[in-house]
Amino acid sequence: MIENNSKIHFIAIGGSVMHSLALALHQAGFEVTGSDDMIFEPSKSRLDACNLLPAEIGWMPDRIHTDLDAVILGMHAKGDNPELARARELELPVYSYPEFIYQQSQDKQRIVIAGSHGKTTITSMIIHVLNYWKKPFDFVVGALVEGFENTVRLSNAPIIIIEGDEYLTSTLDKTPKFLKYQHHIGLVSGVAWDHINVFPTIDEYVKQFDLFADATPKAGSLVYCEEDDLATVICGKQRADVASIPYQEHPSTIENGDTFLITDFGQVPVRVFGKHNMQNFSGAKAVLQKLGITEEQFYQAIPSFKGARNRLELVNKNNHTAIFKDYAHAPSKLAATTKALKEQFPDRALVACIELHTYSSLNKAFLDQYCDSFESADIPIVYYNPEIIAHKNLEPISKDEVKTAFNRKDLRVFDDINQLERFLLEQDWNGKNLLMMSSGNYHNLSIKILSDAILEAI
Repeated sequence: MIENNSKIHFIAIGGSVMHSLALALHQAGFEVTGSDDMIFEPSKSRLDACNLLPAEIGWMPDRIHTDLDAVILGMHAKGDNPELARARELELPVYSYPEFIYQQSQDKQRIVIAGSHGKTTITSMIIHVLNYWKKPFDFVVGALVEGFENTVRLSNAPIIIIEGDEYLTSTLDKTPKFLKYQHHIGLVSGVAWDHINVFPTIDEYVKQFDLFADATPKAGSLVYCEEDDLATVICGKQRADVASIPYQEHPSTIENGDTFLITDFGQVPVRVFGKHNMQNFSGAKAVLQKLGITEEQFYQAIPSFKGARNRLELVNKNNHTAIFKDYAHAPSKLAATTKALKEQFPDRALVACIELHTYSSLNKAFLDQYCDSFESADIPIVYYNPEIIAHKNLEPISKDEVKTAFNRKDLRVFDDINQLERFLLEQDWNGKNLLMMSSGNYHNLSIKILSDAILEAI
């Protein structure tokens, strides 16, 4: 374990997870420096507020020196990075993000939440409940959660809750991140092919979750959603001295647009909705019971959970229109999120828009995975930016190819953000909801400003 007064340098400090770790170490008493070739918001402002923003953008080998105790290498730093070369020349310890988290939590009970979808929300639910009951814990989560100032916390707490990503560790290490944490309790929410750039076939992708499940130690626990076929095949296997704990969608009811969990303690109101979130509640509850939280304690804490940022987040509403945004980008997430909103507001038409932004979603070889994923939307819309496709060195895609892939003849496809915005503003929004989904930023379109304009025009 690296001591709190150590000097740590971040290569690619501007990343969403990297800058959060840098802030956490700074707050814990580490001396933190960093470099990057590009830093965007909100990372830029958050680093600047703590005087951690690099004075100059770019890679500068002279920032690497023998006084450093460790270097942390970000995912988007390439193998020929000059600062990395200098660190190797000086034989400094170089850690990837997950390797460093493991180094700092070797003496803790490690709970890792994995899955193609739902892992951010389940992790957020768990840390919310633990925080409600004032339990000591550390965490790593992929989005800000109300009640927490950062997405990472490292202290002397006895347990750590980690959102486990299946993506590669770093440019030097092609191991999925979630294998680096060496969990004691693991959860798999579901498995649906993603990250075609590093897992070109579904079999290669599924294999990573097999490895995760197999890594569960003796006397460890493996929690999984038994309503997901692949998760059940993977996690339902017999493993010596490993407790397999299946969970299902939590019973619930919707009354006048509000969702209630059906429990032995009566109906419990909750602020997030949809079948996928009912599964997430059950998964979080199963993990928390392993950590000593009773069902009664869970149901007392969970009504105040508002969800993780950008996960089916309400942007604005009036009496007959609501605008939501969501991080959904993969086909399974798109299907689950649109279905959740349609079931929550069955009397309102759903206008749903997804931005194709990731390497997988913009790849012709992956596009047909979106077939029938937009069934719950009344007015389905796809937006993509041709400049992003070119930046990712991918083959251009046409609007007709997108329509064919989604299998919706009435699909509206836009590759110009101004045309998309104009189309949305021209709609009659009485009795309609809008859902904007993306892991990108719609070419810097402000969804808050858009939502205000929509409601003002009604």
